[in-house]
Amino acid sequence: MTAGSSPRMHDADRYIVATDGACKGNPGPTGWAWVGEDGHWAAGSLVKGTNNIGELLALLYALRDHADVRNLTIQADSRYAIDTYTKWMSGHARRGWKTASGSPVKNRDILEQLIAARDAREDAGLPDAVLEPVRAAAHAEKGTASTWSSLGAQERIDVSTAPRKTR
Repeated sequence: MTAGSSPRMHDADRYIVATDGACKGNPGPTGWAWVGEDGHWAAGSLVKGTNNIGELLALLYALRDHADVRNLTIQADSRYAIDTYTKWMSGHARRGWKTASGSPVKNRDILEQLIAARDAREDAGLPDAVLEPVRAAAHAEKGTASTWSSLGAQERIDVSTAPRKTR
């Protein structure tokens, strides 16, 4: 795959990227990552941040790094990140970066970048990314305990190559 080209679509209707963020202590050293269904990935870290910042950065970079993917589905295990993107951030911006209760919005800088990434997709004629909770969480919500592994029937992810560049 060449820089700027779209990833291979394993599912004709969508391309799936999984995201995660984490923090040791809260606040503390923070990390984020995304991995695409074709094995491409990206990750980063901050010396000090929060778990929510890690989750939001994973979402932000997944959006930015797949700006040319038409039917993008981003999976996250963070209800906070999903709800921030799908329900809250536009309202925060309209209210002058205040929450519904009038408190200052946390992580405004990241939310402004998320809005810009979302708006860039719209300006390019692309649909907004679809955010969904990770499938494992959906199974657990239904009362199903499960385990998946590349040591079983699932395919391995090749993490030996650098992620593609889209900018």
